[in-house]
Amino acid sequence: MPFEDLGEYVQALEKAGELRRVRAKVSADLEVAEIMRRLMYQKDQPAVLFENVEGTSMQILGNAFGTMRRLQIALESDDFTEIGTRITELTRMKMPSGMLNKLKMLPKLSEIGEYGPKYVDSGPVTEIVETDRASLNSMPVLKSFAGDAGRFITFGMTVTKHPETEIRNLGVYRIQIIDDKHAIMHWQTHKRGAQHFKMLKEQNKKIEVAIVIGADPATVFSAVAPVPEGMDKYLFAGIARKKGVKLVKCKTVDLEVPANAEIVLEGFVDPNDMRMEGPFGDHTGYYTPAEPFPTFTLTGIMRRKNPIYLTTVVGKPVLEDAYIGKVIERSFLPLIQMFHPEVVDFSMPGAGWFQGLAIISIKKTYPGQAKKVMMGLWGMGQLALTKMFVVVDSDVNVHDMDDVIWAVTTRADPARDTVIIDNAPTDTLDPASPLVNLGSKMGIDATQKTREEGYMREIQQLAIVDEETKALVDRRWKEYFSGT
Repeated sequence: MPFEDLGEYVQALEKAGELRRVRAKVSADLEVAEIMRRLMYQKDQPAVLFENVEGTSMQILGNAFGTMRRLQIALESDDFTEIGTRITELTRMKMPSGMLNKLKMLPKLSEIGEYGPKYVDSGPVTEIVETDRASLNSMPVLKSFAGDAGRFITFGMTVTKHPETEIRNLGVYRIQIIDDKHAIMHWQTHKRGAQHFKMLKEQNKKIEVAIVIGADPATVFSAVAPVPEGMDKYLFAGIARKKGVKLVKCKTVDLEVPANAEIVLEGFVDPNDMRMEGPFGDHTGYYTPAEPFPTFTLTGIMRRKNPIYLTTVVGKPVLEDAYIGKVIERSFLPLIQMFHPEVVDFSMPGAGWFQGLAIISIKKTYPGQAKKVMMGLWGMGQLALTKMFVVVDSDVNVHDMDDVIWAVTTRADPARDTVIIDNAPTDTLDPASPLVNLGSKMGIDATQKTREEGYMREIQQLAIVDEETKALVDRRWKEYFSGT
């Protein structure tokens, strides 16, 4: 059964030896973030629960998804492509003709019904409701780096509705605390929450927002995942966990939030109240400079009596976000393959901060196919922000950088096989782009070339081990070293 809330997940981590409790008093001002980063850089260290945080009774949970093992526990799966496969199966479903065939479909339709959200009147998150006395400073929000402009919520799931379709989105955007009632919403222009905001801004309207801090792991994952346009994020969460999420209505805004959440901040974002947000030490390893972003005004808080404050820290890779990115990569491989059947595998290395570099292997069957795949992927949702694509043949392991570098250096000619696209959309956080949100892209075709692609020499043959000799050595391997 999937986890119902964050507390159940914490218990599972502790049982698996994947949780460390810190009982010494710690400060949310720089100290907690430094501990979390240091543990992540040491590799394979457990999640950390800070039980004695200065100035608050709330516990802080950090590095909760900081290894593949923890993510396997969180999503109850060893094969994350199953999530994408369930989505592709839903998109391909057609109602069959004939009564017998329709009856055969009932179990599948029942399964789909289980994925949808379930609406309830109350839940643990409604244990305490505050309106007039609600304060953003009631939480142990971290300051991560000395040069940060202040304290930032880093793992809040911002809930908005599309103004026309009312399809709900959950996105993880950093939020800078200003005072008890105000914060700044860092809505990158390409993100879905920002698009909802812009639609209402054109009508000079405020947008209602709920910020969920701490929920069941699948819902947290869903907030980060770049789901297909038009899919409700709560439905995606249900698909990921194979069970619908229980939702409850907010008290001061017309939005639904997970009933088993830890904390929910309710309010609105005003297009007429713009403030300078940042600097902030981000996942590229650089500070993103101060820029104007809209202000969030708090109207109420719902929370548990003893909530866990879920947070994450970013900085120079590889940190927790890289592992979450790896699960997104695996989950969305079936969707990529649905639109581009020649794709064999796909990798976004953690050191490339997720949007910087992607490596794609393909089953090449015609000239120019690598460039076709590049262009297609640059047209797919958030992949539009990927700075560099490297396309290799199916015999190359995209997860082995040595193998990828070998392919780039033996199968790519810089003049012939490098594609540069100027004036293209870039990730807002890219520290190298000449303008914010606008720069260039590079594609490298590292597939074996044909004469049609301009390879005029005799086709080079790979040096391959003789199969009979290989089998002989396999049989005699222990014998060779038995006398040593």
